[in-house]
Amino acid sequence: MATYKRQRYLFMTLDPVHIGTGGYRLGRVDKSIVREPGTKIPKIPGTSLHGAARSYAAQLYETPEAAGQSHDKVTGNIAENPVCYTFGYIKNINMYSGVVNIFDAHVLLFPVHSMVGPVWVSTRERLDEAGFTNLPDDWNDVTTVVLNWDKPDKRLNLGWLMVNVADQKAEIQAPFEWRDEPRYKAISTIVLVKDALFSQVVNSNLEVRTSVAIDPNTGAADEGALFTYEAIPRATFLTAEVVLDDYRDGEENRPFPKDKTAKNNPLPGDSWKGALCVVKAGFRMIEWLGVGGMGTRGFGRMATIGAPVNVELETIFSKK
Repeated sequence: MATYKRQRYLFMTLDPVHIGTGGYRLGRVDKSIVREPGTKIPKIPGTSLHGAARSYAAQLYETPEAAGQSHDKVTGNIAENPVCYTFGYIKNINMYSGVVNIFDAHVLLFPVHSMVGPVWVSTRERLDEAGFTNLPDDWNDVTTVVLNWDKPDKRLNLGWLMVNVADQKAEIQAPFEWRDEPRYKAISTIVLVKDALFSQVVNSNLEVRTSVAIDPNTGAADEGALFTYEAIPRATFLTAEVVLDDYRDGEENRPFPKDKTAKNNPLPGDSWKGALCVVKAGFRMIEWLGVGGMGTRGFGRMATIGAPVNVELETIFSKK
């Protein structure tokens, strides 16, 4: 089993996703979502993915007590529980940090309405970082975009914004693990913009909804309870990375493989060969149960696209 391993996941939002900032802010909405500080582009924090993956993996393994912050109710040898082994635990005075690091999910391809229908907007730098190939050469004009299809008219709107279309065409190729997945193959129109423009395009096209509290006595809207909130829209593609840091020596110190639950029932899906399998199983359940807030209002579901891409350690050190 590898001591260190890095995997990159591709997610597609099936519903709007709302990861709130924890309070109200002045601005265009009452409840805003988490953003990257420097670019103000929305993201899904690794803490949200970590919590969801742990909770759902614990349910699959039929030890719900392995989720949460306190694990005093976990029976037996807690170090042999694959969920606690993967994500860590606190039991009595014993503490263990786990063997996986789950990082933030960043927007890769963002859906925007245009005169030619829906298009997915990204940047050359984001696709390159995610392992995409056949990317176009860099260009200087911030008002010019590069398409992966031929458009005779050299003008294109991205929502309210009108941009120029470059003469060069991008023959974008996704990593092998993702390119044949039906949900990814449904994307046929990709628009590459400059980094300086990407934040404006994304923040101008977020989904904004309005809700109101209902007075239980009258069944009508409660006066003064109207509020608005924003969300990452459906069909947005995001990438997140998971790093395995399993420093223990010897297979005997790891509670794998696992093909049955704690109650000796068949484990749903594939058997767990290691900690990364536990994370993968938890991520897959997000397609059913969601992540973030507003889950009872139809928010939060995301699907994993294809298989995770393995990033080799030698690749990192070979970069100049």
